Amino acid sequence: MEMIDIISLEMKLDSSQVSAVAQLLEQGSTIPFIARYRKERTGSLDEVAITGIRDRIEQLNALNSRKEAILKSLTDRDLLTQSLKEDIQTAPSMTELEDLYEKYRPKKRTRASIAREKGLEPFALFLLDQSNQDPLIEAKKYVSSAKGIESVEDAVLGARDIVAEIVSDDADVRADIRKLFVDTAQIQSMVKKGKEEDGIKFEDYFDWSEKAFAAPSHRILAMLRGQKETVLSVRVLPDEDMALQQIERRYIKNHSIKKQSGCAGEVKFAIKDSYKRLLSKSIEKECVNQLKAKADDVAINVFAGNLKELLLSAPLGQKRILAIDPGFRTGCKVVCLDAQGQLLHHDLIFPNLGNDEKAKKIVLSLVKKYKIEAFAVGNGTAGRETEAFIKTLNLDKSIPLVMVDESGASIYSASEVAREEFPDHDITVRGAVSIGRRLMDPLAELVKLDPKSIGVGQYQHDVDQKLLKKSLDDVVVSCVNRVGVEANTASRELLSRVSGLNDTIAANMVLFRNENGPFRSRKELLKVPRLGPKAFEQAAGFLRIRNAQKPLDRSGIHPESYGVVEKMAHDAGFDVEDIMQNTIVIEKIDLNQYVTDTIGMPTLKDIVTELANPGHDPRKSFQPFSFDDTIHEIKDLVPGMKVPGIVTNVTAFGAFVDIGVHQDGLVHISQMADRFVKDPNEIVTVRQAITVTILEVDVKRKRISLSLKKT
Repeated sequence: MEMIDIISLEMKLDSSQVSAVAQLLEQGSTIPFIARYRKERTGSLDEVAITGIRDRIEQLNALNSRKEAILKSLTDRDLLTQSLKEDIQTAPSMTELEDLYEKYRPKKRTRASIAREKGLEPFALFLLDQSNQDPLIEAKKYVSSAKGIESVEDAVLGARDIVAEIVSDDADVRADIRKLFVDTAQIQSMVKKGKEEDGIKFEDYFDWSEKAFAAPSHRILAMLRGQKETVLSVRVLPDEDMALQQIERRYIKNHSIKKQSGCAGEVKFAIKDSYKRLLSKSIEKECVNQLKAKADDVAINVFAGNLKELLLSAPLGQKRILAIDPGFRTGCKVVCLDAQGQLLHHDLIFPNLGNDEKAKKIVLSLVKKYKIEAFAVGNGTAGRETEAFIKTLNLDKSIPLVMVDESGASIYSASEVAREEFPDHDITVRGAVSIGRRLMDPLAELVKLDPKSIGVGQYQHDVDQKLLKKSLDDVVVSCVNRVGVEANTASRELLSRVSGLNDTIAANMVLFRNENGPFRSRKELLKVPRLGPKAFEQAAGFLRIRNAQKPLDRSGIHPESYGVVEKMAHDAGFDVEDIMQNTIVIEKIDLNQYVTDTIGMPTLKDIVTELANPGHDPRKSFQPFSFDDTIHEIKDLVPGMKVPGIVTNVTAFGAFVDIGVHQDGLVHISQMADRFVKDPNEIVTVRQAITVTILEVDVKRKRISLSLKKT
């Protein structure tokens, strides 16, 4: 089948949709651009479907490349037959392709190849034929000191080795055994001798067994991590007798034991050897890799979902902020930022070491001098204590005081990006600035970090790092383009994530506006070095020019659609600016009049939606949150308490919640609701404010069990 047909069938999509996406991707279009501005071509496919098509194309291309390599290898070695060629060309998966190739794969000298060199292959085929002749009598024909076959036993053992390899290389046998593994295999983990104390964190898996392909992803990853750290021994195996019976059904000709020949007995010995020495190890390795890949997919999807929620969490907006990176001995770093996030002032206070009065005077003077509109306090060490200190200042209640998740802030403060931005300030100043900016606009600040350092993943260091990066990059790009970017204020890091742009073009944009002043129109973007027509096509709709002369340059409407908008306005008797946000006029527009060969109803509907609310930010409005003022440490917690918290991480087995005691609590999936919950994301999302009930508190192990159940 052609690639387009395969993907259409698998994804239940029309082939024209798949073909359109494939063509657009090949032309260099990005996923956000295709989803937003090419709906007529794709039948309004969303980013999830377009990403799925892209990934499947890559997989099928890899499969085709492997087929070409195998065909070349077989041709070069004069092993390719027409039948084998057809089987290889039609192999639907990498697994089935490799099974076909197994018997032809160049091998190092094996026990079977050595036996073949001694001329024992005819004897092996004699055994497989399972005639009624005595195999020991036949074996005498092959005894030869010159060939290194000193006895009948040597001949029989050599022939068995050949049979064992034939069985192991049999694609049908491999398929049977693979299915048996998938259907019945148990994953078993045992602690290695002498590792009990060192591996206490893997205590739950010291003697564990469950059905392998039904095991949840987090347990698979935990066991494999324990094995990697040499604490656990992990095996994935089915019942051996069942496996041998599967193979015997294909190779033993007469299944009545009484009627079986001596040759059948020798084949049975070979089958057992084949399974234990070759097949089981090979298929076990495959299955472990398959379990790992499946667990990786789940973990990566969890991470990607959490990252999306975090990046799209509600921004406070452009406010003058006093941000504090809290501490005890080293003090609290204080910075004042203007409404655009620019650093105005920095200071150091010690409110948590008895210098409250001096610290109060400094903070109160800064609030007055810089007309502070919000406080941002990092939630790390001394965070709650610093929050309590700010509350003693009796400031205007309209000034929000927000605890900000500072995960990764220290990584940012030591990064090259931070050094370039603040070359004259140390890491404490940079960290405090990052905390303040996270409150103002989480997306704009978090794009400066490697997503893995943000801390919303599950076993992120154990999963396939290439796939993880690709998935997280997709999420960041999707979120940035969904929100849109102000071309005149965005950082290089934020601009580089815009559809069609890269780090070089983003740097050129920043340099251009620094040298020539702010962009006055989208058209002016074409003056930026390296930002050519293709990059402009991909990026323009996602870039906003807030004070542009053309009102449409401030919106999410693509420049290629300006003509139709101008016609709509003209037909309604207004200028373009007059119809923007004028819902009465917009509702009267008959979209059918503007359908053309290139602009269809999906795009026209998007246009009028954007006209009604130009440059709309899809993120939720900011809602202030406060922890319980009576709780600051884990010892303050008592089972039965109901306390407010913020979800910091969602995993396959539950959600972690910050309740303001410097140690997140866990709401296990079984405590998510008064009903069965398959996926914690059904109930909670990262950064969601919730109220939880304290179930158990283990102060020594710093473990807090929480519940969301109402009963």
